[in-house]
Amino acid sequence: MTPAINLLQREKIAHTVRSYVHDAQAGSYGGEAVQKLGLKAEQVFKTLLASTETHELLVAVVPVAGQLDLKALADVAGCRKCAMAPVDAAQRATGYLVGGISPLGQKKRLRTFIDASAQGLPTLHVSAGRRGLEVELEPADLARLTGAVFATIRR
Repeated sequence: MTPAINLLQREKIAHTVRSYVHDAQAGSYGGEAVQKLGLKAEQVFKTLLASTETHELLVAVVPVAGQLDLKALADVAGCRKCAMAPVDAAQRATGYLVGGISPLGQKKRLRTFIDASAQGLPTLHVSAGRRGLEVELEPADLARLTGAVFATIRR
């Protein structure tokens, strides 16, 4: 089990784990999950890490069908600007490999922002901490476990 799944089990959060065989040639990790699991793109969310001008890492959870709006993230986080975090910094801070970064069970507690579109969904899917592994849970549970704020952060 991954730290994300262990956290959900420890906290007794209702969830469903779904897996598929990851194709290393896939162009998009999230798109691959949508296709292979037969899910709606607006229900599958990707976990991205951004870095502020002070090098603080932020977690952004946005639908795979959209893109992270770095300016909107900076505004809601109260900083001047954000850029995508370097891969090695993201992996070091979360304990997960890119393509399998889960917002749950990360090594370091980072400020987390979930796109507001998640609030209208009964459940959403995020990485369970490994490429080819997704977990379905309620948006409110994800926010509670990560200390996240809902905000419009996608384009």
